Amino acid sequence: MRNSLKVSVIAVLVAGLTACAVGPDYQTPVKVADISVSSPYQQAEQLQNWWQAFDDAALNQLISRALQQNRTLAEASANVERAWAVFRDADNDLLPKGTLDAGYQASENGTVLPDDNGVISRGYSTGASLSWDLDIFGKLRRASEAAEAQAQQADLLWHDAQLQIISQVAISYGEYRGAQLRLAVAEQNLHNLQQSRTIVLARLEAGMASELELAQIDVQLHQVQASVPAYRAALLSADATLSALLAMRPGELKLGSVPKLPELTQPVALLAGENYLRYRADIASSERQLAAQTASIGVATADLYPNLSVRGFLGFISGPGLTLSSDTQSWSVAPTLSWQAADLGSVRARIRQAEASTQMALARFEQQVFTAINEMQLSLTSYNLSREQQLSAEQQWHASNKAVQIARARYNAGSGEFFDLLDAEREQLRSRDQLAQLQQQSFIRLVGIYRSFGGGIQLI
Repeated sequence: MRNSLKVSVIAVLVAGLTACAVGPDYQTPVKVADISVSSPYQQAEQLQNWWQAFDDAALNQLISRALQQNRTLAEASANVERAWAVFRDADNDLLPKGTLDAGYQASENGTVLPDDNGVISRGYSTGASLSWDLDIFGKLRRASEAAEAQAQQADLLWHDAQLQIISQVAISYGEYRGAQLRLAVAEQNLHNLQQSRTIVLARLEAGMASELELAQIDVQLHQVQASVPAYRAALLSADATLSALLAMRPGELKLGSVPKLPELTQPVALLAGENYLRYRADIASSERQLAAQTASIGVATADLYPNLSVRGFLGFISGPGLTLSSDTQSWSVAPTLSWQAADLGSVRARIRQAEASTQMALARFEQQVFTAINEMQLSLTSYNLSREQQLSAEQQWHASNKAVQIARARYNAGSGEFFDLLDAEREQLRSRDQLAQLQQQSFIRLVGIYRSFGGGIQLI
């Protein structure tokens, strides 16, 4: 009864000693300046299916394949598994450890005594070795907290990697379709200019046009021809980027020759009162890094105090004959108290390092918040301005088409000047190419909205 009471008292004392943990307890930031960051991270439901609103089968297939095959995502996923394994290892340090051992030893002249000269001794040992570091001041618990926060950070970085890969695939797809569109525009304009040149040549042979008119149309024709290789190079560049993102070899990507950029049939909407920062995995990962660094202060602070560990053995030790009985039974208990009393200066230096690292992590987190809100505002403003440009360019293009038709009809009828036709065709080419550029720009800036809002934008 008395022994049971002693064991109970010891257990209560150990539990009481190990209940505390030095170092600051982490508190999640709720504000950065006047910006609320109290909403916990939530992966947006639209993260991987937002693009279906474009009704572009090719884009949907590209994104689906990228999420399955992209090697950067595979690396990020493996990093998540690694980080959680590190956490489980750190968490297990709180528990006693043990090994099962069996050994044999042979020695000669085991002592310096003359009687032992030439004596060979042999022995066997088998049993369980146990060890337990009593986490009196919470060093192991703080280390486990830090490892858990780092594992959560790795998971968030994986989410952010998904967002970035989807965005990059969409941008590269926009660049691919944009290059296709500009190439198609250039080829159509080449066809139109060649028709115009044929007319000028016929009029020249009939004595109704001059060599200057033919030279001017050739200048414009060669100018358009010179732009074609640049569009083909842009197309090849976008193809190479997409192929790399999808883990495909050069030449394997087949998108077809449909020079059309995806467009939304529904406007982008912001929900009143929605804290879109909670969809930003990069902010959440910065917050988890702050939590890990805060826990590291406790890890360093615990070294200011003694550490108590217990080692033990339970088993059998026998001589030359392997005998397992009560006569060969053995056990040992060895409590050890260690303290870095002669190196407290270094311990305090490590504490200051941990505190400084925590301040750095806090500054990174706060900067990430400011960067995020400015990115969101900029992405919306840039997209709206791009749409305004695109609408104006569409009107300009329609007007330039009408101007070309009028100028060509007048020239063919002999009542118009050739240079008027030339200028009208030049403006038509420029306005159509500008429209193609702005269509590509609008799509890429729409991708910027998706990325900056963490995929949490709604469509109405």
